[in-house]
Amino acid sequence: QKVILLACAAGMSTSLLVTKMQEVSKKDKIFAIPVSKVDQKVNEESIDVILIGPQIRYMEKRIKEKMAVKHIPVGVIPMEDYGRMDGTKVLKYAYSLMNKG
Repeated sequence: QKVILLACAAGMSTSLLVTKMQEVSKKDKIFAIPVSKVDQKVNEESIDVILIGPQIRYMEKRIKEKMAVKHIPVGVIPMEDYGRMDGTKVLKYAYSLMNKG
């Protein structure tokens, strides 16, 4: 079981995407939170990968730098997959990030 964290501006828009991803993967723990809560969540729980909503891509570098210490891969969800709410593609992207590490 992998723990996949989606971070977005308020945690609202990604909740539908989380549902789509959960439909594809029954075994993984997938959830969305506002980006402001990422640091706290990472300290509370073991996270395997962090996916950032495209609307906050400008925060990618800062989040990557913080998570490098914890060896947590970080990536921005591709806009096209996000727009289509394509749970399968986003899940594959999450796995590709984890496999690089």
